Amino acid sequence: MNEKIKAVVFDIDGTLYSDFPFYLRVSFHVLKNLRFFLHYSKTRKIMHTKAPLADYFEYQARILASSMHISVRRAKALIDVIVYKGFRPYFKKIKPYPNVLETFKALKEAGYKIGILSDLPPEQKGDIWGVSEYCDVILGSEKIGALKPSKYPFGVVSMTLDVPLNEILYVGNSIKSDIRGAKNAGMFAAYKMPWWRVILHKPLKEADFSFSKYRQLQDMLLS
Repeated sequence: MNEKIKAVVFDIDGTLYSDFPFYLRVSFHVLKNLRFFLHYSKTRKIMHTKAPLADYFEYQARILASSMHISVRRAKALIDVIVYKGFRPYFKKIKPYPNVLETFKALKEAGYKIGILSDLPPEQKGDIWGVSEYCDVILGSEKIGALKPSKYPFGVVSMTLDVPLNEILYVGNSIKSDIRGAKNAGMFAAYKMPWWRVILHKPLKEADFSFSKYRQLQDMLLS
């Protein structure tokens, strides 16, 4: 598999860092805005099913506005303040998984094109713990117009990198959005396993490669 791969594209949330510390840090923020997040969660589920949209943010705001019985303008402002800007400070104390930065640097030096494709805005994470300088492309699927597992954002990454889909490895932690989404688009897929799969020695059969540590991903791609 690694002989066919010319580019490696990464998800961010839950893939480059552990979800658990983030959820702990953001729990009070979520509880303080619980009514909003209950409606926003329903909105996101709907948005995951939509075809590419000319204005993702307008459509998202309209769905939330209908759910919360508020104006579209108010819905858009709430999403911006509570989610896009509201989550940003919590990432400042979140650390990436061990050897993430080392992996990006090693893959770049080995000649791979590197990309990031995230459903939530990559700019929330600043320079993404130093990996942004090694990336050829950094994309948020919301700005593209469709969330994963839609094939569309994967196709946009392929075109932007100028690398065919069947020569790209997508690295993620979500089975539905990342692994199935990438495979359905025609990419290879590497699965960042949760702790319980590691303990039970249960790699994901749907993925081309399952790993628990980033050194394992390096070894697979650079061997």
